[in-house]
Amino acid sequence: MKQEFERFDMKKPPVPTKWYLQPLEWILSIPDLEKHRNILTRKGTEALRPPYVLLCNHNAFMDFKVATKAVFPYRANYVVAIDGFIGREGLLRSIGCICKRKFTNDLTLVRQLRRVIENGNIAVIYPEARYSLCGTTAVLPESLGKLCKLLGVPVASLICHGHHVNSPFWNLRDRGVAPTEAEFSLLYTAEELSDATVDEVNGRILETFRYDDFAWLKDSGIKITKPWRAEGLHKVLYQCPACGKEYRMSSAGAQLRCGACGKSWTMAEDGSLSADSGETEFSHIPDWYEWERRNVRAEVEAGTYSTGELPVTVDSLPNAKKFIRLGEGTMVHDMNGFTVRGTDIDGDPFEMIKPVPSLYSCHIEYEYLGKHGDCVDLNTLEDTWYIYPHDCAFAVTKMALATEELYFAHRRAIGRPCKEGFA
Repeated sequence: MKQEFERFDMKKPPVPTKWYLQPLEWILSIPDLEKHRNILTRKGTEALRPPYVLLCNHNAFMDFKVATKAVFPYRANYVVAIDGFIGREGLLRSIGCICKRKFTNDLTLVRQLRRVIENGNIAVIYPEARYSLCGTTAVLPESLGKLCKLLGVPVASLICHGHHVNSPFWNLRDRGVAPTEAEFSLLYTAEELSDATVDEVNGRILETFRYDDFAWLKDSGIKITKPWRAEGLHKVLYQCPACGKEYRMSSAGAQLRCGACGKSWTMAEDGSLSADSGETEFSHIPDWYEWERRNVRAEVEAGTYSTGELPVTVDSLPNAKKFIRLGEGTMVHDMNGFTVRGTDIDGDPFEMIKPVPSLYSCHIEYEYLGKHGDCVDLNTLEDTWYIYPHDCAFAVTKMALATEELYFAHRRAIGRPCKEGFA
């Protein structure tokens, strides 16, 4: 592409939330918090004052609103992916947001977070770096404990429950789940953090981040009565446990169905699944998801994992103004990682290669913005590509699982296996 586009300025220092925007943040959060009757429990954070690090789980946009409630009346700086800045960079910078390109090793972000702490503010981090696909903990970066020790201030956590089952990543419509819950907990004082090892810090973070929104739903007794509650679930549950076929699942209303063998399952109001005939292979949605992961792991261990060559459309996001159509091309995800090649609108070639060791996980989208379809989001420090496969059978969920399993296999092969829950 002959035209060179302005790049997002990642080095621009973060600023505290403008004083006149703080009340607006709170006011805009109130309706959802009241609608879902959010219950916030403080555990050791009653007297917590900035500066500190706040680690939050990530299931829906409502996470940010609960975080606003938790830190009120203090100011916070939030780490936000670049696509969140599209068309509103000025506003997000004014409320203290820090831009990040997903799943990149970005030393600039570390410097930005140090500035936040030096400014006496709260550094809010979503270490899972994406919405959970099925309401359970996503893999965490092993650098997290080291980052906390580097910043040297108290570390707190905010773990929300009910946000995934209310507005799951595979169908963002609000289901009216109430009450939702959240725990705002102190993990370490600055003194305790200084005395702890990186492994100890990571261990405590991992234990805190163990959550399962579908188990929470069942235990809470809350019912999801929406007749369309299973619509979109086939995006996550892409493989049939009855016949083993991939990419033939569909969903409508409260039902999942395999187009290959015809078997169907109904999602109950408590979030559980039951087969409409025959054996119920998985009544708990995360168990089905983890079965798919094991199948992907088997392909990786056998050295056979590959999507084949998929035709794709590629959009680029060099800055926060808008996506730019880069062009048409192909994507292969296999034992070597991601390879994307194509020709841009000027007839010039483009390429992005993400080898296995460079990517411990990846960001995916389902029906992005309701009109663009499913995609994989790959990043460099200077650009973000949204890559849309088309006219082929695929599941971006499988690509996300495979990215993780390929990375884990690589680490085992070099004698540095990942610790449980980390990459």
